[in-house]
Amino acid sequence: MESIDLKDAYLKFFENKGHKVIPSAPIIPENDPTCLFNTAGMQPLVPYLKGEPHPEGKRLVDVQKCFRTNDLDAIGDTTHHTFFEMLGNWSLGDYFKKESISWSLEFLTKNLNIPIERLAVTVFEGNDIVPADTESADIWKSVGIKEERIAFLGEEDNWWPNMELTGPCGPDTEIFYWKGSDTAPEKFDPEDENWVEIWNNVFMQYNHETDGTFVPLKNKNVDTGLGVERVTAILEGYTDNYKSSVWKDIIAKIEEISGLSYDDEKNVRSMRIIADHIRAVVMISGDDAGIKPSNTDQGYVLRRLMRRIIRYAKKLNIDINSDWEQQLAEMIIEKYSKYYHELSRNKDVILQVLQDEKIKFSKTLEKGLKEFEKAINGLEGKEINKDIAFKLYDTYGFPIELTEELAKEHGLTVDIEGFKQKFAEHQEKSREGSKGKFKGGLASTGEMETKYHTATHLLNAALKKVLGEHVHQKGSNITAERMRFDFSHNSKMTDEEKEKTENLVNEYIKMAIPVEKLEMSKEDALKLGAEAMFIDKYGDIVTVYKIGDVSLELCGGPHVHNTSELGHFKIKKEEASSAGVRRIKAILE
Repeated sequence: MESIDLKDAYLKFFENKGHKVIPSAPIIPENDPTCLFNTAGMQPLVPYLKGEPHPEGKRLVDVQKCFRTNDLDAIGDTTHHTFFEMLGNWSLGDYFKKESISWSLEFLTKNLNIPIERLAVTVFEGNDIVPADTESADIWKSVGIKEERIAFLGEEDNWWPNMELTGPCGPDTEIFYWKGSDTAPEKFDPEDENWVEIWNNVFMQYNHETDGTFVPLKNKNVDTGLGVERVTAILEGYTDNYKSSVWKDIIAKIEEISGLSYDDEKNVRSMRIIADHIRAVVMISGDDAGIKPSNTDQGYVLRRLMRRIIRYAKKLNIDINSDWEQQLAEMIIEKYSKYYHELSRNKDVILQVLQDEKIKFSKTLEKGLKEFEKAINGLEGKEINKDIAFKLYDTYGFPIELTEELAKEHGLTVDIEGFKQKFAEHQEKSREGSKGKFKGGLASTGEMETKYHTATHLLNAALKKVLGEHVHQKGSNITAERMRFDFSHNSKMTDEEKEKTENLVNEYIKMAIPVEKLEMSKEDALKLGAEAMFIDKYGDIVTVYKIGDVSLELCGGPHVHNTSELGHFKIKKEEASSAGVRRIKAILE
């Protein structure tokens, strides 16, 4: 079964169970300060999991574009990816464990024809705060999973999000598939790597109160996730994801361009990295948020991916100056446009980003080679020390293998252990620094975030009046302390324009305008002139927030009830974000 068939089959199955198919949200989160990217299917649905009614109803199903950087150094093995697609079905206060579990099993065994003998599950074992999830275990037994195939595990494995975070939470049950070529053992051992997790069903049944207690929720939710890449490989009988239909045409193209074979152990890691990263670059640069390579946030991740692609293309002796990256990108755009229309809409942008960054890095590579020459000329002894090796890696993007290769040509060695130590320290710092940026989840929509969210609508409206109708929101980032707002505009704002904008927003606040929440068809909303940052992410029925005659925007919320609640708006900074995009940082006092 090919990956497109899997997605279609999944959506159709749950549609037949009364679920409404909703489009994927953008890969760049909208108004979520906790993450640079959507890292899971639940992230864009947080307001609805917290109780806000979804315009499409209580049963939803989707394919969500996701991206994670925590596995970047693992890319090149058989199973890890940066960009991936997550299938998800959702119940917002409707059905619960019985339906969720039985439908999951039905889809796997009846629609995907996976023998039940190759399946096993884990459930929450309970602790001194919350009892064991025997209910899920009993349901699994009632639908045909043997007791020996059910393992009770602790909160690390079977609780979401974690016991410390306040807010909606609950036990989950994970479904495992036996990938071994032999018969699956009678007793399920979750430590055996032949058992691979393919589906996770989260049952949000508690609210973790600030006083530490876990209180049952009135409206219980189901949130599930199933990874397209992993399940496709399993269905097609591969232990290497890159041999499955998700990747095989892209790998074949890399083989054709390089004139080398994927089956040669020397090439396999480079080919996997190029395939994974080029798809991720297409997805990020094809997003309507207009992310361009830069040295901060999403732009930095995009740049890092591009540089890794070029480094590994060089390892495969690909002619960097040819249009190799355009050929690969066009394949990916064609392959995924059926689900993500923005890719064909933004095709020219994607191809330009790839070309520009390729040209830039080719120059950086030359500078790095000069730096290497300079370093060895001032060298005492025969070893390139850890500081030089790490500078070549960190500043010029040289993999340690390249530094070793160059050193060998000059009869020198490299302090590899010292480099690894510096690299590990660097990784630890990066991890610490990115904890907040990549956590995501249900803990970040308090009173101030809600105020800032509403303020972005007023700022958007004010900028249109001051600068012109060409202004459109390109992204925002909100915390409890400040807001950041990116918008389309080609030149630096003058002091007078900033002052006018600030005064206009404050005027809207003083006018004490009610904020109305309306539901209508997407078609009607657009006819009324409603502004929408990512039009493709919305289903047929949409939520529109109306602020008097000032603003009309499609948005998921949350918002204040009246503009008078916002306080005083102050612009702290206006600067360039990327080509044709400006950024305002502002606070509410």
